[in-house]
Amino acid sequence: MTSIRTNRRTFVLYYKKLLFLHILQANSMRFFAIFLYLIGSLSFLNAQYWDATRGCIVNQSGDCVSNTLLTALPFLRITPDARSGALGDAGVALSPDPNAMHHNAARLAFAEQDMSFSATMSPWLRNLGIDDIYLFYLSGYKKLDNLQTVGGSLRFFSLGSIDFKDENGNDLGTGNPFEFEISAAYSRKLSSKLSASLTAKYAQSSLASNRTIGGTQIIPARTFAADLGFFYKSKMGASGRSNYLSIGGAITNLGSKVAYTKTATRDFIPTNLALGGNYEMNFDDYNSLNVILEISKLMVPSTIPFGHPEFDADTNKIADYREKPLFEGIFGSFGDAVGGFKEETQELMYSVGMEYWYDKQFAVRMGYFHEHAFKGNRKFFTLGCGVKYNIFGINLSYLVPTNITRSPLANTLRFSFVFDLGAFEAENE
Repeated sequence: MTSIRTNRRTFVLYYKKLLFLHILQANSMRFFAIFLYLIGSLSFLNAQYWDATRGCIVNQSGDCVSNTLLTALPFLRITPDARSGALGDAGVALSPDPNAMHHNAARLAFAEQDMSFSATMSPWLRNLGIDDIYLFYLSGYKKLDNLQTVGGSLRFFSLGSIDFKDENGNDLGTGNPFEFEISAAYSRKLSSKLSASLTAKYAQSSLASNRTIGGTQIIPARTFAADLGFFYKSKMGASGRSNYLSIGGAITNLGSKVAYTKTATRDFIPTNLALGGNYEMNFDDYNSLNVILEISKLMVPSTIPFGHPEFDADTNKIADYREKPLFEGIFGSFGDAVGGFKEETQELMYSVGMEYWYDKQFAVRMGYFHEHAFKGNRKFFTLGCGVKYNIFGINLSYLVPTNITRSPLANTLRFSFVFDLGAFEAENE
């Protein structure tokens, strides 16, 4: 049990660090004590500095090390469904399904079924023997007419049971932190080939609510946000069997900054820009293949490394990139990296995937996700399959890391259930 609790604390370490960063401002009398704690827990601050000549953070050995982007509410960027989870997390340009609510709701306007729902359960950290951390996602849509579609989703992320302790290691009791998001979307065809969507959402993170740390009351972090999406689908080839090219793009989680205390500096949520394409090749009446490519980037301020002159230029003991106004931080994120254009390109994430369908009933999927070594170093292959019969479908996905960076979903089987109620109604007519 001791090792399980230790691993669980490792998993939520980011959240604890975020809470402590808020407390630094709220309780300046304890700044140096907490700052020493952070130095002890954040190893990348230890004996590392910014090397202007090489354009990266270097450690004691002179090697470049990670400068990962940091946001609050990172659960909003977790791919919730097994279909995209098997395609390297790609999703903005796939064929319509209920899980488009997460990736790009503009896809819903091209849905063939009148109504459909999906439910996904994603176990978390099962490699560590933890069985009470999971992500649950429920989504669905309803076509209003041939041009308009509405959708909705609910995301719930349980962090299990956490043993809280103060800076001195004293027991503060047990809590059950959780996070959730609820959203509603409107998608409309602008032409026979183009659609657009608007999604409104509310998100809340309750990690240590109603607890006091360093004399500061911890509150849930709450925010309202929006997603904007577009989707384009066109038939390719003037003769013979039709192929299709789909292009999608979305800005997701465009919302206000959040804090876990009433007096702390607020942090950016993971606003993200994604652009992708999907080329569907239909070989005959039974066999088809989708080839998918997606590029994404977090639209948040680039992290300024500790020790850089711009880390705290106003000397108020708060990192300046955290203090940027909302829209300055979002739209300035394409040119604010201290490493210049080279570092900006390092912040791009790539997803590639292939999806083979037989008779539109059996699917086999594979994909790959790549993130630069200095910006998180997530690299993994994904595999999956799907079966669809009548109104019912099931998708499975499996993630295989390709480096030493451990994924919470490593070697874990995820599954999604899809119910096409429109097909059921059509069958009964």
